[in-house]
Amino acid sequence: MDTVFVKTEIIHAHSSSAQRRAVEVLQAGGLVAFPTDTVYGLAMMPWSPQAVSRCYQAKRRPADRPIPLLLSDQKHLPRVAILPDWFKEPFVKVAALFWPGALTIVLPKTEIVLDEVSHGPTVAVRVPDLEVTRSIIELAGGILAVTSANLSGQPSPVTASEVMEQLGGRIELILDGGPCRAGVPSTVVDCSVVPPRVLRHGAIATAVLEAALGAIEDCRGE
Repeated sequence: MDTVFVKTEIIHAHSSSAQRRAVEVLQAGGLVAFPTDTVYGLAMMPWSPQAVSRCYQAKRRPADRPIPLLLSDQKHLPRVAILPDWFKEPFVKVAALFWPGALTIVLPKTEIVLDEVSHGPTVAVRVPDLEVTRSIIELAGGILAVTSANLSGQPSPVTASEVMEQLGGRIELILDGGPCRAGVPSTVVDCSVVPPRVLRHGAIATAVLEAALGAIEDCRGE
């Protein structure tokens, strides 16, 4: 599939009309960038193979890299992910400490998660700690596929102008919500295995996670 070049619209993120506009674009199969509590994310409907494919093309993202799912609330988690038996009790503590927040958790996926979103047996999930982000996700149905709004291999953007520099002409809409608060990506921990493994270092330190989960394997070493 060739990259689709489009006119990119930029509007302010904090009005209800802007959020409704974002949902309209998403439901029509478009790509929307918006601020999160970490960096700007690029969102698409997770149930549309065509939209997901466009995301990979727009970002020049390698096809073997899955796309996380952002939830408006943890109540949506059972739709897309399964808690392993060992993790059911720890999850209550982890969710209370880090959700909403900058922790992405990898879990076994349910049957409704498209292979285009995650080709393997797991899916990455997070509840972001930014009201405007959760509002858009909820309006879109409670779950969106969201990856960083950058060209693959380039720095993750923390402002709308940085998104425009990288993805202008490749996506339909950018919601400008000002600079992102954290400015670094979320920490990713794989809780589909025992012991859990840190797959990406980010806004939450491994030591803080270990206080909640116990021993954690650091498979990145960085």
